Amino acid sequence: MVDYHAANQSYQYGPSSGSNGAGGGGSMGDYMAQEDDWDRDLLLDPAWEKQQRKTFTAWCNSHLRKAGTQIENIDEDFRDGLKLMLLLEVISGERLPKPERGKMRVHKINNVNKALDFIASKGVKLVSIGAEETSAKEGLLLWCQRKTAPYKNVNVQNFHISWKDGLAFNALIHRHRPELIEYDKLRKDDPVTNLNNAFEVAEKYLDIPKMLDAEDIVNTARPDEKAIMTYVSSFYHAFSGAQKAETAANRICKVLAVNQENEHLMEDYERLASDLLEWIRRTIPWLEDRVPQKTIQEMQQKLEDFRDYRRVHKPPKVQEKCQLEINFNTLQTKLRLSNRPAFMPSEGKMVSDINNGWQHLEQAEKGYEEWLLNEIRRLERLDHLAEKFRQKASIHEAWTDGKEAMLKQRDYETATLSDIKALIRKHEAFESDLAAHQDRVEQIAAIAQELNELDYYDSHNVNTRCQKICDQWDALVPRCPQGWGWGRGDGKTEKQLETIDQLHLEYAKRAAPFNNWMESAMEDLQDMFIVHTIEEIEGLISAHDQFKSTLPDADREREAILAIHKEAQRIAESNHIKLSGSNPYTTVTPQIINSKWEKVQQLVPKRDHALLEEQSKQQSNEHLRRQFASQANIVGPWIQTKMEEIGRISIEMNGTLEDQLSHLKQYERSIVDYKPNLDLLEQQHQLIQEALIFDNKHTNYTMEHIRVGWEQLLTTIARTINEVENQILTRDAKGISQEQMQEFRASFNHFDKKQTGSMDSDDFRALLISTGYSLGDAEFNRIMSVVDPNHSGLVTFQAFIDFMSRETTDTDTADQVIASFKVLAGDKNFITAEELRRELPPDQAEYCIARMAPYQGPDAVPGALDYKSFSTALYGESDL
Repeated sequence: MVDYHAANQSYQYGPSSGSNGAGGGGSMGDYMAQEDDWDRDLLLDPAWEKQQRKTFTAWCNSHLRKAGTQIENIDEDFRDGLKLMLLLEVISGERLPKPERGKMRVHKINNVNKALDFIASKGVKLVSIGAEETSAKEGLLLWCQRKTAPYKNVNVQNFHISWKDGLAFNALIHRHRPELIEYDKLRKDDPVTNLNNAFEVAEKYLDIPKMLDAEDIVNTARPDEKAIMTYVSSFYHAFSGAQKAETAANRICKVLAVNQENEHLMEDYERLASDLLEWIRRTIPWLEDRVPQKTIQEMQQKLEDFRDYRRVHKPPKVQEKCQLEINFNTLQTKLRLSNRPAFMPSEGKMVSDINNGWQHLEQAEKGYEEWLLNEIRRLERLDHLAEKFRQKASIHEAWTDGKEAMLKQRDYETATLSDIKALIRKHEAFESDLAAHQDRVEQIAAIAQELNELDYYDSHNVNTRCQKICDQWDALVPRCPQGWGWGRGDGKTEKQLETIDQLHLEYAKRAAPFNNWMESAMEDLQDMFIVHTIEEIEGLISAHDQFKSTLPDADREREAILAIHKEAQRIAESNHIKLSGSNPYTTVTPQIINSKWEKVQQLVPKRDHALLEEQSKQQSNEHLRRQFASQANIVGPWIQTKMEEIGRISIEMNGTLEDQLSHLKQYERSIVDYKPNLDLLEQQHQLIQEALIFDNKHTNYTMEHIRVGWEQLLTTIARTINEVENQILTRDAKGISQEQMQEFRASFNHFDKKQTGSMDSDDFRALLISTGYSLGDAEFNRIMSVVDPNHSGLVTFQAFIDFMSRETTDTDTADQVIASFKVLAGDKNFITAEELRRELPPDQAEYCIARMAPYQGPDAVPGALDYKSFSTALYGESDL
């Protein structure tokens, strides 16, 4: 017997098997036919006949109750054929010929014949047990075995002994309705309790009438196979509705799972985009802040902060940006493949918005490190100049102390002629000293001017001090002619005193510039120097060597000056002249000259040592330059070559997509494995920065160029891998062959004139025309809205293959989901929260409840939910 509800529409009344492995209840033919292979003894057994009548009566009533009636005695209640015809209508769902309502025997016979003719018209054989009956039995048995396989103490091998302990009946119920049976509490040695439990639960909750008594089964050595099959088939049909609901629920769960995953990806994108944009927003002002600090230490801290930004903070953000783009592209691919509308991020969070923000970030970053280094160099120069200014200013101020007061004296008004003469000679010596200090004042003014030009933070105090020095100088210079410039007396003195006086004057005139030279020499020998190259330090060494070559001449000048002093003393002593005091024309004594000369002699070797140390440092710096350049000149071209190779790979991809993906991932690993070379370069770069090396003539690559290139390389290979992964998703979802994929790639590459992996709308129009599309503006605009939903103006290869295959793909539709919800809702136009929670997993039930709008139809009940609008919203045909 075959399922009467199956495609061949042949009747089934008992256990049977269609394509699903099982069928309906016991066949009427089983009871009407005389089957040769039955146990003839059973036909004569009254107990067996009673059991058969009871089973068949219960089976009939399980169907007749749907029509609001039932039978009690088969012989009497089916005699007129009316309830037999009604039974057939309930089972078949079809209308039989109108029955005759007469009371005569002929009317009753005609009704029975109509029933038998209907059975025969459906191909049901009323004799023998053929292949179909055997197949139905095997199908029902297999269904029972599959459903009860996980249960202990259950081993269904037949339709008699295997059911005797009642555990198999309970297992079937528990498998489909676990809340109805406490299976673990059942005992194999208590079959009556087990059977009664299963039969009572089936009658109460599953609407399966009790067809057998537990005692009838337990007290029989071999329960009747046909009776057991009939009873079991009732379970099968009771659960077939559940199977249909399960299928519908599975479809809904699959659709909801896709939607939940997509929503999760959308939420992740929104969150990551917000975090990245916020980081960019916070970082740009920091990079744009070019307010210089006052000290080198403060600027060096800013440089260290920038290094942390480059080494620690930015690299993860580069990865986040790359991953964000990959996630976005993968999400759009999944949405297209599942027939969902394209994802539109919140305003300001598009990929293009992130790219614009990133571009602004890199624009702000560009030159920031160079500005920091230049600022450190400027501050280093400022510190040097400021210290030089303070030294020269202090020496000059010490020299000018008391000079103006001396010049303001008017002692010449009451002086004798000889006194006047002495004053005039003293003034001549002062003029010589004044001339020697002229260069110092000019140097002080020049240093102050340079400090102003370099924007020295303490320029105000420098300017005040410089102005005071200049004002003092201007006050000193004109006082000489005004005070004593009226002439020189010519009094008479003794010849020896005249000679001593001339010697004192000559000593003063030569001692002043020599003293000033020694002071300048000491300043220069102690002066800080700032050099950045070997050439600069060698220039200083050369200048120092030249200075040392002048020392013998300076020493001879010193001895000559001291000889003048000694000659004056010799004349005084030989003529017994007692001098009134020290040289009246100068305060520079021979002791001062010798002391300063000795200081110069001590400073020269110290300067030698300092210059040699700096020369060693610059040699070390030059080594660092060459070391960095050597590595950079390898890494830079390597990155450039890899970028070009990836470009070729993405255009010339050969082999299967899996081969391409494997090749690209292997290529990516080789790139990642190269990272230690970048790390080594970063270490060398840090040494260069710590040494304040600002230029490198040995390479055209800067660390900034290398970093940007490396970031682009990692991003490009990741994007290329993602493109192939999305192509695999598309191919698998839409059944595109390798040949088609290669054809799509060749066509796309032909019109991708810039070889960027994307094309503008004009090139894309040409591509479509080449594939046979006849395009008007309206149709082309429609296609562009599909392939470029975010209106970027570019069409990627992934979007192209999605478009080429999307209209031929068999995907879930809103109508299919609506039909599935209708099953769960019991054919109602609405569904309730209770039904959703009963049929779906908790998280997906709550997902639906939270998003379904209230149902507004005329048949609405309190709490009714609109599953139709919800289903269309899943596919973008309406709004959630």
